[in-house]
Amino acid sequence: MTTHTTTKDKSQKSLFAPGHRACAGCGQALSARTVIEALGPNTIIANSTGCLEVTTTPYPESSWEVPWIHSLFENPAAIASGILAALKQKGENKEVKVVAQGGDGATFDIGFGLISGMWERNENILYICYDNQAYSNTGMQASGATPWAAHTTTTPSGCGHTIDAIGSHLRKKDMIAIALSHGLPYVAQTTTGFLADIQSKIKKASAIEGPGYIQILVPCIPGWRIKSDQTIQVGKLAAQTGLYPLLEYIDGKLVDKIKVPTPTPSVEEYLKLQGRFSHLFKSEQGQKQISFIQKIADRNIKKYDLR
Repeated sequence: MTTHTTTKDKSQKSLFAPGHRACAGCGQALSARTVIEALGPNTIIANSTGCLEVTTTPYPESSWEVPWIHSLFENPAAIASGILAALKQKGENKEVKVVAQGGDGATFDIGFGLISGMWERNENILYICYDNQAYSNTGMQASGATPWAAHTTTTPSGCGHTIDAIGSHLRKKDMIAIALSHGLPYVAQTTTGFLADIQSKIKKASAIEGPGYIQILVPCIPGWRIKSDQTIQVGKLAAQTGLYPLLEYIDGKLVDKIKVPTPTPSVEEYLKLQGRFSHLFKSEQGQKQISFIQKIADRNIKKYDLR
C-alpha cells in the first residue's frame, strides 16, 4: 500500500484545473484531483449532484479536462452504464475508462439501488464515493454515512441526557461489505490523508476488468468544522485510530491494509479536532459516547488485524 508523497511533472497539463469554488483545504477537491490525474485523459465521468458538481462546474465553466456529465443525485451509475453501452457499440470500450462518482448521500442513500444494479450487471465501470459523511452541499444533513454521535443539522447535539442529545445515533452503512457481497473484483477504502494511496488504488482499479468501488473519506471544512490546514491531519488520524482503515480487496480477498501506528492514537485525538464532535467533551454522557466510538475503532483493528 502506497503512503509516500508523490510529485507531478509541472510541464504536464492538469486534468483538474484550478479556480474551482471548493473551500480552501477541501478534502474532496484534493482527492478528486488525485483521482483524475491517476485515471488519465482517456476517461469519461458521470458525476452526481453534490459539492463536487457545484464547485467544479458552475455554468459555463468546468475544472474537468476530460468528458464529464452531471446527472441527478440518484443516477450517475445508470448514466455511466449508458456511456459504456455507447462505447461498446462504437468499439471503443477498451480504450476509455468509464467512471461514476458521487458523495455519500448519492452513494449510500439516493443512488443505492442503481449502483447495485450496475454491479449486478458486472459492468466495467469504476464507482468512486467521496465520503464526507453528510449532505454537505445542502446544509450538513445526516446521511447513511454519518458516524455515531456527529452533530448535523438533522441530528443536532443538545444539552439533555437522552440518547437523542448526542448527535447521530444511527449506524453507518457498511458500503464496503455491500460492494463485496456483489462479487466485485476490486473494492478499496482510503482517505484524503493518504493521497499517494488514492493514486495507487485508482490505477489498480483501472487496470482490472469489471466493476470497481473505491470509497474515499474526504474531510469537509465547514461540515466537520475543522481548519483549512487540518484536512490531511484529520484524514490520517481517521485511518491511524482504526476508525476508517485503509483497505484493498481483490476478488473478495483482503490483499492489503495499513497497520495502525504504535502507540495507536486514541479516537479522542481525532474527535477533538472537529467541531461536529465538540459537544462530546462537555458532559459525562459525551465521554461515554467517546468510549463507545473507541470501541468501534478497536473492533476494526481486531477485525482487520491492523496491529
